[in-house]
Amino acid sequence: MRRWALRLEYDGRGFVGWQRQENGLSVQEVLETAASRLCGGDVPDSVVAGRTDAGVHAAGQVAALELPDRLDARAVREALNFHMKPHAVAVIEAAPAPSAAWSPRFSAIGRAYRYLILNRSARPALRDGFVWHVKAPLDAPAMHEAAQSLLGRHDFTSFRASSCQANSPLRTLDRLDVRRDGETVVIEAEARSFLHHQVRNMVGTLKLVGEGRWRVGRVAEALAARDRSAAGPTAPPDGLVLVAVRYEVDPFPRN
Repeated sequence: MRRWALRLEYDGRGFVGWQRQENGLSVQEVLETAASRLCGGDVPDSVVAGRTDAGVHAAGQVAALELPDRLDARAVREALNFHMKPHAVAVIEAAPAPSAAWSPRFSAIGRAYRYLILNRSARPALRDGFVWHVKAPLDAPAMHEAAQSLLGRHDFTSFRASSCQANSPLRTLDRLDVRRDGETVVIEAEARSFLHHQVRNMVGTLKLVGEGRWRVGRVAEALAARDRSAAGPTAPPDGLVLVAVRYEVDPFPRN
């Protein structure tokens, strides 16, 4: 058997999230069931860089699992993609794991998320399920200014889900940019790791600033409060995409 690194993309709609659950189909189940077809029916355990929630999408999720060593990278990608049909999950790249100690989760040095808000009166027809539709005009520069107060290492209890299982609320936020691209407000966040719902809670809070319901400085006050009730609501999962996971040794080197 050989350990493989996989870069995946998926449409989070219709899934209960990455992790296997009893109440519905997960991305993990789709991947591992497909992999079992290559392992004589034995279902391999996968490890993933980040467990996305129900409705959250991925363009650069990274996972690892063990498959027979007779397969090459192309065969792994094509076989898994064939057996994952018709589900909206695809292996974009496959490569042997860089080392025996490499882990998609623990070897990661950075994760990047993007959140899209469609800011117009008309509801989305083509992008439904991939954006948060907000009718009220949003002040993207004010949202960006407020976002900068969250950069650095802080106790993010105010932006942490009550169900978060992380041992500590301390995280270092490396980037939180807000910009407007036509009718779309684009929010980009980068950190080594995030707390459960941290990005969605930050987006929900920044939306209040964009609508003028919160002044810019109130975001810093919410952070300092270390109290979930001090921050804004949780943004819906629709607009969130795991864009990329970074490693010191890239498991998918480009030619």
